[in-house]
Parts: sequence; structure tokens; C-alpha cells
Amino acid sequence: MALQVARGKRCKMVLSPTLHPQYRAVIHTYTQGMCLESLGEDAPLGDLAALAARVDGEVACVVVQNPDFLGRLYTPAEMQMLAEIVHAASALLVVSVDPISLGLFTPPGEYGADIVIGEGQPMGNSLNFGGPYLGFFAMKLADVRKSAGRIVGQTTDMEGERGYVLTLSTREQHIRREKASSNICTNQALNALAAAIYLAAMGKHGLRKAAELSYHKAHYASAQIAALDGYRVTTEGLFFKEFVVQCPRSVAEINAELFDEYSIIGGYDLGQDYPALKDHMLLCVTELNTCEQIDALVAGLAEATR
Repeated sequence: MALQVARGKRCKMVLSPTLHPQYRAVIHTYTQGMCLESLGEDAPLGDLAALAARVDGEVACVVVQNPDFLGRLYTPAEMQMLAEIVHAASALLVVSVDPISLGLFTPPGEYGADIVIGEGQPMGNSLNFGGPYLGFFAMKLADVRKSAGRIVGQTTDMEGERGYVLTLSTREQHIRREKASSNICTNQALNALAAAIYLAAMGKHGLRKAAELSYHKAHYASAQIAALDGYRVTTEGLFFKEFVVQCPRSVAEINAELFDEYSIIGGYDLGQDYPALKDHMLLCVTELNTCEQIDALVAGLAEATR
């Protein structure tokens, strides 16, 4: 979409190194053979200034995640600074977000994001052994015709009955389909329906409560783990529900012991994607985790050092 907004005159993207590794892999796969250059993956982890320094007149978009893959939550002031630099170069700022975090923290539109994307699984969809899930996608109204997806509007038919039709539909969607960004989307209607029911049932107050529970439980877990001998919480600054723990042994060994002895699925081994984070574990705590479960994880981590 960013390339289409730039009308093919720009062919670079700046990807944050703390954008989800699988998102970055998909971007690399999808853009093979196209005039694209991915920048920023060698930048210091979480350094928005380093990303901003890579923006020039050839950049179509800058893509960041907030909270990022390592759990760090950037402040509105930090993101506003990045947005101003991106917009000064006439590029677009793309932000990937956790939808639950928006019940508590500043939405991306308020600090200058042009396109907002994210994983919709937390909104009422179970893990389902890895899928299917749904994504959500928002953009400024000025660029809506370039969006990836078909926009459906409500109308009335000749008999006055309610009907639904494609709106803001361009000819590329039907005639020149190879040039249509809308055709990269998929139809996950059942998942989208579950998300819609979840949001309607929760309301803005329920969504805020879920975000608050996730935030406080994650910080409780972080404090408990930081007090263990041999472990160190390395996440700096603000975080929402994910944080990084440096472990005294390999993450694979600790996870094996957690599963065998406590039936606990441990954290994500960050060494798989970030060589500098060998023996570092990414943990996530949500509103669904009880204090008893957190305490059991802490006890299992403590036992794994003996």
C-alpha cells in the first residue's frame, strides 16, 4: 500500500529490527523481485533514532511495532518524533500494535501513524494450535482507496431492503487484478465475527480492564522473576505484557524442564532470531493468567537453576 501511495517513485522500506521476525520474513518473501530495499535491521534494538536516521527521499515507509516484539512500549513523544521525521521526508509511518494495549495506551493515530496493522487473535479468538487468525488494518481516509482489502458499505436495494455492496472499489480490483492491492487480503470472516462479538461484549471499559490486568500481572511476574538468583529482566523502559529475561542456562534446557516437571510451556527463545540475545527468554503474561500460574512459573524457573 505504501508503495502504491508513493506511485512507484520510492522503493525503500525501513523495518525496525524489533518488528516481529515473522513479519519481517513475510515482507522479504513478498517483495522478492521487486525494487525494494529493506533497511534498519542492523540498527540497535529498539533505537527509534537509529531508524529515523535511515529515512531519506527514497523511503516509502517506516514500519515499527509498539509495543515491539521484545515488549518495549514507546511513549507517544518518542513515536511523535519518529512520525515527524518520516513525514518530513514525505514517507508513511506504519505501526503494528497489540489491540488490547489500545484499551490503556495512546492509539497510533494520535501520534501520527498513517497505517496501523495488527494481530486480531487476542480479540476473542482462541489459539487454535496456531490459526487461523485475523488481522486488522486501518489507514487515513485520504489513502483508503489504496488499502489492501475490500471495503463493504451498507445501502438499500430497489425494494428498500438493506443490502451490502463493495464501496470505494476501483477498477483494478476487477479488471487489472495484478495491480490491485486489495487482492493480497484473505477472508477470515468467522474470526472477524468472533472479534466483533468480543469487542461489542467488552466495550471500552472492558477492554481497558483487560489491558490493566495484563499490565499489572506482567509487572508482577517481572518483579518476581527479577528477584530470582541467576535471572535478570533486561527490558528497559515501559512494557505492556511481554518482557525479556536473561537466563542462567540455555532457554531450551529451561523450557524442557518447565514442561517435563511442571507442564508449563516456557518463554520464547530469542536466540533463534537475535544472536546477541542468546540465553534470553521472551515471556508474556495476559489477563487470562492467574497469580497461581505466575507463581508456579516463578517456582519452576527457580528450580531450573539448581
